Amino acid sequence: MIFQAPHHYRSKQLGSMLSKELQEKYHKPSARVVEGDNVKVMRGEFKGIEGKVTQVSPERHGVAIEGIKREKLKGGNVDLYIHPSNLMITGLNLEDKWRQNRLEGQKTKIPKEQSEEAPKESSKPKEKPTETKEKPTETKGTSKVAPKSKEKSTKSKKLLEKKAKQTKTAKPAKKETK
Repeated sequence: MIFQAPHHYRSKQLGSMLSKELQEKYHKPSARVVEGDNVKVMRGEFKGIEGKVTQVSPERHGVAIEGIKREKLKGGNVDLYIHPSNLMITGLNLEDKWRQNRLEGQKTKIPKEQSEEAPKESSKPKEKPTETKEKPTETKGTSKVAPKSKEKSTKSKKLLEKKAKQTKTAKPAKKETK
């Protein structure tokens, strides 16, 4: 089932344990491996090698580390991908503020700068726009009709004026009688 898993599930499975110092500092046993982290190989052929992560690949279920390469038959070197369960993170790449806040247990959605400004704005009373709405007049045989706004009525007047100018004999609009 793991080989048929979607990309976001595979990405979550690329976690590795933290070193004891980092566990004490962040109060977390593990973290996702990211490019730029310093790791130490704990199991396998390359046990004991430390290096920086150069690439993380969910498709290959592994992590490429500086200094761990294999030679090809025709010449040249190829990165070897090591599964993150065989690694221990010794140094974290904290360039990403979201990751840093997440490790420290802070809220990740609201930056500190905006959270300070928010209480100042909420203390000010909000001004309500002053609009006067006319109540529709109700007659016995008609249903309620919402009044037109001033903008629509001025636009309709202008259109009527243009049409009147175009045609020489313009008929005046009929008024409704009660």
